[in-house]
Amino acid sequence: MASAARKLQLNPVDPENLLDPVPFYKELRESDPVHWSEAVHAWFLTRHDDVMNGLRDSRLSADRAKVLEHQFQMMGLSPESIREVTETFKRQMACKDGAAHLRPRRQTAAAFAPQVLDSWRPLIHRTLVTQLDKLRHQRQVDLVPEVFYQMPPLVIAELLGITAEDRERLQQWGEAVTKLTSTGAATNLMEAARQANEGQAKINGFLTALVEERRRAPGDDLISHMLRVQDQGGMPTEEVVANAGLLVAAGHLTTTDQLSNGMYELLTHPDQLALLRKDPTLLKSAIEEMMRFAPPVPFIHRIAVDNIELRGRTIRKGDIVFLGLAAANHDPAAFPDADRFDITRDPHQQKSMSFGFGPHHCLGAGLARRELEIAFEELLHRMPELRLDETSPPRIKSGGLMFRGFESLCVRW
Repeated sequence: MASAARKLQLNPVDPENLLDPVPFYKELRESDPVHWSEAVHAWFLTRHDDVMNGLRDSRLSADRAKVLEHQFQMMGLSPESIREVTETFKRQMACKDGAAHLRPRRQTAAAFAPQVLDSWRPLIHRTLVTQLDKLRHQRQVDLVPEVFYQMPPLVIAELLGITAEDRERLQQWGEAVTKLTSTGAATNLMEAARQANEGQAKINGFLTALVEERRRAPGDDLISHMLRVQDQGGMPTEEVVANAGLLVAAGHLTTTDQLSNGMYELLTHPDQLALLRKDPTLLKSAIEEMMRFAPPVPFIHRIAVDNIELRGRTIRKGDIVFLGLAAANHDPAAFPDADRFDITRDPHQQKSMSFGFGPHHCLGAGLARRELEIAFEELLHRMPELRLDETSPPRIKSGGLMFRGFESLCVRW
């Protein structure tokens, strides 16, 4: 009985572990930091040093298109049923290594330079205020659908030069892809694959037309920035389309979830909320602590392209490796009193893995930080006495390992 209970406890996709993962992270870090999961058929690394080293180890490839193909085959899906999804992933910089990754990243990075991001602050603020003005006569609201789900995609759509109507369609198509690529999220796999493939095809068709329009008449939007930088002949249209799609997805899902995760932690740690209200200069360190303590992407996966010996275990070529970003963030070897939410931690001493590390460090980190800072500053200013709504408990998103956030976060003020 004890061994059976232990096996259940170490299952990464056990519902209890997905609902409350921190004890699971602790158990793995202490007892089996290089853990083979039969349930997921992959390795899990949970110690800070191992995760950090894994993110910069060239033997762990970011070619997640191969990972997805492997996962889909294990699910019983044919390559043809998800070809549009996998082919798009293959063209995205996040799924490339070495020079193939560096070239498109350099082109896209010009649009995320600090001075460019600072010029977008008024746009971010205006987008948030527009959403909050709709709530001016209310004293209770579900922040997820009314604010957090709206703000990031509106911002990224503005930055890409996409209209509100088109943004809603892109969001809907993108959700079908996310449902399939989140481990454990899909119940009817064949239908989920059909919808994801169809959604990806529609996204690609829309963005192809938009990219060609920007080639003819460039502006100040992100796509025009990407096209303006000519490095080794520039990116072909298919590559620009794939990476613009990556920006749409990444700019929406992760920031939306981080907003809800961060607000939940503030509201369930009233001493820290009171401290922030008393000293607004702590906002930047509070944002960093929110991202460390409850990141929206708990795991990121890689595929081994060579055998790797680690802590007495052998990760073999072709094995999938899940790098525990959230587990690393709770490692006491990197963060004193790691399971304590403390907004006074020195942000300059942070070793958070929330945005990754190494060559694939999140390109949109600066944009996300600015969105979070503006959102929390404005929300706390507009909503005095902000607290959770005791009549409607928060609901965490059910699903898999890749994304963590809230479906509902009802508040009063």
